[in-house]
Amino acid sequence: MSDKVLVIAPHPDDETLGCGGTLLKYKENGDQIYWMIVTNIDVDNGWDEGKVQERQGEIHQVSQMYGFEKTFKLDFPTTTLDSIPYNELIAKISDVIKEIEPSVVYLPNRSDIHTDHKITFNAVMSCCKDFRMPCIKRILMYECLSETEFAPAHKECVFVASVFIDISEYFQRKLEILKVYASEVMASPLPRSIEAVTSLARYRGSRIGKEYAEAFYLLFEKNI
Repeated sequence: MSDKVLVIAPHPDDETLGCGGTLLKYKENGDQIYWMIVTNIDVDNGWDEGKVQERQGEIHQVSQMYGFEKTFKLDFPTTTLDSIPYNELIAKISDVIKEIEPSVVYLPNRSDIHTDHKITFNAVMSCCKDFRMPCIKRILMYECLSETEFAPAHKECVFVASVFIDISEYFQRKLEILKVYASEVMASPLPRSIEAVTSLARYRGSRIGKEYAEAFYLLFEKNI
């Protein structure tokens, strides 16, 4: 039986940095993959028209490259989730989850330094209570370069990798997709450089004896 997999990205590119290879692996295995993007940019919030069009083009291209069954854009203004009424955020996320009825959910790390990531995590977890969404069998947090590792060095903020997925066959494709976000890819040795992304994947792969891997923290698993 195939899985319905939902990846939730506070911003476009988080899904690729955090679990791009894993998503490609699900797709090749015959599972259905879905993408929820929580925030977006628009002219009304001060963004240049050209940049807005470029970003929408990137989202479309990335969606096609992964082969998502559907891409959901909630269109909350980026970097402002802390000013959005919580019940509004939860309602929109719940509507998507109810429509998909996913069995697996990937969401950002709860301690990421970006406020949008933290709020997204809390809102999603509020929507994923088992008595409300019994369809969900697994929930995992992904790590996101330049957000996860910049969290304060307190023990409660540490990303603890507990699940490792071999993405060796899919890593080059992940990089191709990441490069679509041209303005987000940084020069080496900055954290969102191709070199840094490669180094992290090699490091995670070394944990399981594979060339490249992605790491996750398992939040919930229901065995039936």
